[in-house]
Amino acid sequence: MQFTYLSRSLFGCTRISFVTAALFFGALALAGNAGAQEPASPRRSVPESPAMAEHTAVTTSLRELVQEAEQKNPQIASSFHAWQASRNVPKQASALPETQLSVQQFSVGSPRPFAGYSNSDFAYIGFGASQDLPYPGKRQLRASVAEHEADSMEAQTDSVRRTVVGTLKMVYFHLAYIQQTLGVLQRSDVLLTQVQEATEARYRVGQGNQQDVLKAQLQHTKILQEVAHHHQEEGLLGAQIKQVLGRPQESADIVAETLRLRALPYTAAELLQRAREQNPDVHSKQASIRQQEAKVELARKNFRPDFNVQYTYEHTASQFRDYYMATFGIRLPNRGRQKAELAEAQENQERARHELDAESQRVLSEVQQQYVRATTAEERLKIYSDGLVPQSEATFQSALSAYQSNRQDFESLLSGFLDVLNLDLEYRSELVEHESALAELERLTGVDVP
Repeated sequence: MQFTYLSRSLFGCTRISFVTAALFFGALALAGNAGAQEPASPRRSVPESPAMAEHTAVTTSLRELVQEAEQKNPQIASSFHAWQASRNVPKQASALPETQLSVQQFSVGSPRPFAGYSNSDFAYIGFGASQDLPYPGKRQLRASVAEHEADSMEAQTDSVRRTVVGTLKMVYFHLAYIQQTLGVLQRSDVLLTQVQEATEARYRVGQGNQQDVLKAQLQHTKILQEVAHHHQEEGLLGAQIKQVLGRPQESADIVAETLRLRALPYTAAELLQRAREQNPDVHSKQASIRQQEAKVELARKNFRPDFNVQYTYEHTASQFRDYYMATFGIRLPNRGRQKAELAEAQENQERARHELDAESQRVLSEVQQQYVRATTAEERLKIYSDGLVPQSEATFQSALSAYQSNRQDFESLLSGFLDVLNLDLEYRSELVEHESALAELERLTGVDVP
């Protein structure tokens, strides 16, 4: 299942104190009131902001969606039934071959049925049974091969479940990011509309220029573009989640909870060890090795002959004695064919060992990579929260003071405002990166990060 990868927007939700923003827009509004009687400045047509009501529906927790996916996802259900079907194979493999029953009629002197039956002791009606008996140990080895195949299927079922849950988590995190930043874009659009109006007012009284007005209009239009893009991404991500849950696409939209930073309580060594012990893909390969080992033993056992026993009762006419016949047969194996079968099984055993080694290396590499992603993202989040975001806010406040005293141009002030927005968006995007890495670690190692 593919994910919808989100490009970083120009705008995002802000950590600016709305009190500070209110002072900024209040100062601009005062300048607008001072020139209320002046003729209106020329302005270009700007698209009107669409209705952008924030989500007011009840949020759905990720834990609830995970439980629903485990119960209703068709991929998980299909894999589960495949595993349940494989559990019935060992009993079939260990069963004796089918018993054969037979009825014979032997005529004497003529091909007509029952010819000579009353006057010859050679004519008879016979009833018999025949049973093939594999060499001791073969049936148990065949059952062992099937049992290991069922073990592999069980591990694959767990792998499918973890993959579906991991997919759900990542899409959910991106949906939460889109929905939360959408609300901030909506608020930012309202604020920038006030900036646009205030800038036009300053232009009318000669304290600004037309370029500032056009820049404010441009930023307002960019926000509308980002809002439209967010609505599109929200719809795509919602459709993906409904697919994972097995819900109808026309069902109610899903509203995600607010993202929060989760701490990773495991070291890299602990996660690697958990992956070795609990990763279902590794378990599946290990079961495949045991299956191939059983196949090698079975190929060696197939050099031994199989047996057949038969018993027949032959009834003649009443004046003659009946016949009773028991037969014991030996089926000798074709040694050339069995040597080729053994060589094939040994090669497949070596292949399975190399596949296990490759799968282990792949899983451990992914665990290490996701651990690096998670820890690095956590470090960057700290830099954002402790450094970049407060620094950008301080820079904006300084620019605001300079603008109010006519020592700073509008472009520098707007640039500072957008820096705060963009840095906070980057913070939230980094948070999604961090949570996605944790989700991958959960899938690979089986741990549950609270």
